[in-house]
Amino acid sequence: MRILLINPNTTETVTALVAQHVAAVAGDAAAFVPVTGRFGARYISTRASSAIAAHAALDAYAAHGAGCDAVYLACFGDPGLLALREIADVPVVGMAEAACLEAAKRGRFAIVTGGALWGPMLTEFVASLGLADKLTGVRTIAPTGGEIATNPDAALAALARACMACATEDGADVVILGGAALAGLAERIQPNVTVPALCSVAVGTHAVIAAARRQYDAAARPPALESVGLSAELATLLLQK
Repeated sequence: MRILLINPNTTETVTALVAQHVAAVAGDAAAFVPVTGRFGARYISTRASSAIAAHAALDAYAAHGAGCDAVYLACFGDPGLLALREIADVPVVGMAEAACLEAAKRGRFAIVTGGALWGPMLTEFVASLGLADKLTGVRTIAPTGGEIATNPDAALAALARACMACATEDGADVVILGGAALAGLAERIQPNVTVPALCSVAVGTHAVIAAARRQYDAAARPPALESVGLSAELATLLLQK
């Protein structure tokens, strides 16, 4: 099974980090094809950068999606997820959606990530999934995800403290450590956190493998869309009915 792994950030080292972690989680179950956003922010941390990343994700699918059995949108916040599902002929799994759905099965949940602006953005995202009543809150630490990826050891203590605050102050039964750049850190902080800490990258990996194995009926394609200024691959894809 071949799965397209899209990192709509434009930092190759983040893509490599996620690809390494995904491969370790998946083992022989699937081969992942990692692709980095061709344009946009180095690391998504604002609404503007997320909007641009949605375009970059569509662009990546158009260029590299042929022959893949599923798509893993490996970016917490899932920029472009619904648009990808609209145009893709295979299942598309978003990291944030998969992590929130899994956490909600276990009880009330919180999200911890890097970058202050993600707080309201993720609160709105969880509400869009119909899970607002399950969310105890979103806590962010000062370093952005990009900075955490550069020096993860420096962020471990702050991440653990934030996760514990989610449990002891907010009443969370489980905490999602959200973000591509935080791949593998949930396992490292778990000894210092009294509730389960979920790695969003790992949860999404399991979800996309399961989706690729299931019977999938692609939705009817939207009407052909004429465009200006897009990549040749994306413009051609959007013209198809």
